[in-house]
Amino acid sequence: MHWLALGTALLLAFAIIAIGTGYVASPTTATRSFGLPLPENGTNIAWWLRLKGVRDIVSGLTVLAFVAWGAPRGVGIVLLVEAIIPLGDMLLILAAKGSTKSAFGIHGLTAVLMVLAAFPMMTGTP
Repeated sequence: MHWLALGTALLLAFAIIAIGTGYVASPTTATRSFGLPLPENGTNIAWWLRLKGVRDIVSGLTVLAFVAWGAPRGVGIVLLVEAIIPLGDMLLILAAKGSTKSAFGIHGLTAVLMVLAAFPMMTGTP
């Protein structure tokens, strides 16, 4: 497995786990960097935001599981499929007229890094 692609996969996995943990621990604080305005206040808003955190943690753990399993092609496939998440986030933020800086700089860049890390692992390119 190419060391740069593997390193990128591990960095992305740990980063999304950290982001998810932030959403679980302090959802309204974590939401501020997403690129959309905070949702309206309500008694259940924090719980809805924590759902995103749980899903982020599981997304990162999925990549780590495939890395631990020693399945480079599997890591690549998981990264490629999971790249749809930040791509979708970027498109939704742009459609909602949210922060273009966050849309492209956080979500778009994440999707590109995931795809770039995925292909060497899927194809076995060193």
